[in-house]
Amino acid sequence: MGLPVDEKQFEFWAMRRRGTANITIANLLGISRQAVSKALHAADGKIESALRDMAQANQIAIGKINVAHGILVGRSIPLNVPVIIFISEKHGTQVWYEHTGDCGSCTRYTGCTELIWDYAGELGIRIQKSADPTKMANELFAKVKELV
Repeated sequence: MGLPVDEKQFEFWAMRRRGTANITIANLLGISRQAVSKALHAADGKIESALRDMAQANQIAIGKINVAHGILVGRSIPLNVPVIIFISEKHGTQVWYEHTGDCGSCTRYTGCTELIWDYAGELGIRIQKSADPTKMANELFAKVKELV
């Protein structure tokens, strides 16, 4: 995963992001609500640090952060374009720069399409299927920005 969050903390965090209440997480796992709250508090701090560290490493000016969803919205300082840094359960930490891609000739076409669909599914966001990953990414990230 590459995140400084232990597996149990990340599992709790991901469940909460999917809309599961703390008490439900506790009941499902047979632990106290306080244990879940403590783990989520620790996970939130680590996820926020990971988002901020990624922004700093990529020279991104931070606009807004939503730790509960694992999203940072900012602007690339050297490229002067909008950027979203996000945490994906399946794909780890990702940095997406707003751009007009030439997806048809890109070797990452399949990987980008899979990432966009996976991430939309993780957040419960519906997007229109398209042969152009840039179009799907633009739709997805417009909706993601509304969460922040």
